[in-house]
Amino acid sequence: MILIVDSGATKSDWIALDENGKQLFLTQTLGLSPEVLTREVIEDRLANNFELSKNREKVTQLYFYGAGCGTDRMKSFLKAIFKDYFPKAKADVREDTYAAIYSTTKIGHQSIVCILGTGSNCSYYDGHQLLQKVTSLGYILMDDGSGNFFGRKLIRDYYFHKMPQDLSLKFAKEYDLDADVIKEYLYKQPNPNTYLATFARFMIENKSHPYCRGVIDKGFQQFVNNYIMQFELATKVPVNFVGSIAHYLRDELTTVCERNDLVLGVIRQRPIEGLVEFHQDTL
Repeated sequence: MILIVDSGATKSDWIALDENGKQLFLTQTLGLSPEVLTREVIEDRLANNFELSKNREKVTQLYFYGAGCGTDRMKSFLKAIFKDYFPKAKADVREDTYAAIYSTTKIGHQSIVCILGTGSNCSYYDGHQLLQKVTSLGYILMDDGSGNFFGRKLIRDYYFHKMPQDLSLKFAKEYDLDADVIKEYLYKQPNPNTYLATFARFMIENKSHPYCRGVIDKGFQQFVNNYIMQFELATKVPVNFVGSIAHYLRDELTTVCERNDLVLGVIRQRPIEGLVEFHQDTL
């Protein structure tokens, strides 16, 4: 059995294939980002999934593409966990950028591939190899244009009284904005980046409001400036996107791309379908 996994900070999509590439099952767990989770939490999330627990002895190959897997230390950390949980499996752990690439770009074709979900990232793919000019330092310092980036912006503007009053009242009705609650989630609970990203839903639902339009536009422009424009071929090759923020704010993202003379390519909400096709072709 082959397991293919696309793991973001919020959730992980798992698809199992047999040796002929036929799909056996599809399931989900919570996100398995090694940067923000302990071994115990990751093990619990695996064990609490019925399909994975039932088939753990049958897995012979695991292809894991995950947020927070950009360093050798994080890859080794996850491989050790998978070795214990899937004892017969050979694990291949790569950062989630590879999932974005394989699901949007054919081998041999050039593109810039961006992730805009709970977090954000950007890479150049020359048709065979991945190139990144900026090493991500995580949600506190980076992740421009992402769900947690926008969530952080909304909370800050609410507390600094920079959010328009009509929107501020609506925001307070939909979320528990008590300072102690926010600090509990940010500083004591796991996955603070995921918590921040939950507030982005409010921005998406109210994207026609002038304030939200401005926040979205500035956030995407900042992503273009800091991530995409670092590459000399930025305006020469297709720019592909994966992630829920890119999907739900497709029109706004298109506007920013056109303003910057970018060639907008594929936008996928979830890369898992494209990943399956890629691995089926390579069996």
